[in-house]
Amino acid sequence: MSTSPPHSSVTAVSATGERTGHPAIEFVGVRKDYLSHGEAVPAVKSLDLTIAQGEFFSLLGPSGCGKTTTMRMIAGFEDPTAGKVFLDGQDVTNIAANKRDVNMVFQSYALFPHLNVLQNVSFGLERKKVAKAEIKRRVGEILEIVSLTGMEKRQPKEMSGGQQQRVALARALVNHPRALLLDEPLGALDLKLRQQMQIELKRIQREVGITFVYVTHDQGEALTMSDRIAVMNNGLIDQLGTPREIYEKPATRFVAGFIGTSNLIDGEVSRVEDGFAVLDLGTEGRILAPVPGAVVAGQKLEVSVRPEKIDLHRTEPSGFTGSVLAGTVAEVVYHGTSTNYAVTTSTGSDFVVFDQNANDAEDVASRGERVFLTWAPQHSYPIGV
Repeated sequence: MSTSPPHSSVTAVSATGERTGHPAIEFVGVRKDYLSHGEAVPAVKSLDLTIAQGEFFSLLGPSGCGKTTTMRMIAGFEDPTAGKVFLDGQDVTNIAANKRDVNMVFQSYALFPHLNVLQNVSFGLERKKVAKAEIKRRVGEILEIVSLTGMEKRQPKEMSGGQQQRVALARALVNHPRALLLDEPLGALDLKLRQQMQIELKRIQREVGITFVYVTHDQGEALTMSDRIAVMNNGLIDQLGTPREIYEKPATRFVAGFIGTSNLIDGEVSRVEDGFAVLDLGTEGRILAPVPGAVVAGQKLEVSVRPEKIDLHRTEPSGFTGSVLAGTVAEVVYHGTSTNYAVTTSTGSDFVVFDQNANDAEDVASRGERVFLTWAPQHSYPIGV
C-alpha cells in the first residue's frame, strides 16, 4: 500500500528546518525472506509504504506480523530480499546502518551505567568531534524538551524507568537524525507510567519535528500517539490510515478484531433503502448499515459495530428506526467508568456493550435477563465492501 510513487514531489520540512522534496522514508516493492530448513519464509511481503517528513507513524500488529523486520530494514540492520528503501529521497538499500541518518531507541534503554545523564546524552556528539560549545547548547536544549533539566549529574541507577527512557530519547534526538525509530520503547514500564509517557512522546515529537517510526503490538499506544498507523498482518499491511479511520472504519475482519473491541455480525441483505442495507432478523431485530450502491438484496454482508456505540435497554424500545437486536445477558463486569455487558444473541453472535456510568450506575441489567441492543445506522460499518 503506497501513498506516493518513488521520488514523489512532496513538500516537507525536515527536522533541521530545510525544505525537502521527498518523503522521510519510502519502501518500494520491499520483501524480506528468511531461510528456515533450506526454505525461504517471507517475513515481509511486497511492501510499498511512504512516511512523510515530521510524521508520527506507527507499525502495529501482533508478534510475527513483520513490523520489527520492517523497522530493522529502515535502520539498516536487515537487508531486503527484494525492493528498495529510500531515506529523504536517497536510495539506502545497500548503505550500512552506521551510514544512515537515523537513530533507534529500544525497550532496554541501553544507557551507559557508568556515565551520568549529561555524559550519556553528549556521548554521540563527542564521538563526532562536535565543538564543546555546540554540545553544551544542544544537550541543554534537548534535556529541557524531555523535562530532565537539573538531572545532568544523576546516574541511570538513580532514576526511574520513565526518566531513563527520557535519557535514551534525549541521547538519540540530540544528534538531529532524519528519523527516530522506536522499538516498543515503553514495554518495560508499568501501566500508569506507560500512559504518561505516551503523552510525553507525542509532545516531544511535536516539539522537535523529527519523523518518529514507532513499533508496537499495543493498539492503545498507537491510537494515542500516531498521525497514521499501518496495521500489519502476516507480512502485509491490512490497513493504512489515521487512528480514527482505522478504529471507525476497519478495512478487514482482522483490523476490526485487533484494534479495540468490535462486535461482528454476518447476515444476508434483505433490501437496500436510501443507501442503507437492511439485515432483517425477524422477531430478533434488524441491522442497518450504510453501503455503496453496488450492494444488492440477497448479498452476504459482514458488519462491525463498536461496544461504546450500543445502548442497552431492559425493555423493548418502541419507535426506534435504527439497528435493534435482542439477546440475553451472559456476564456483567463493573469497570468504574462503565459497566461492560456480554450479551448472547439468537443470531449466534456474542456482543460486548460498554454502558457508560454517567447517570444511574445502580440501574444495571442482571445475568440471564433479556435485553435489547440499539444503535444508530451510521455506527454499523460494513467490512470489505
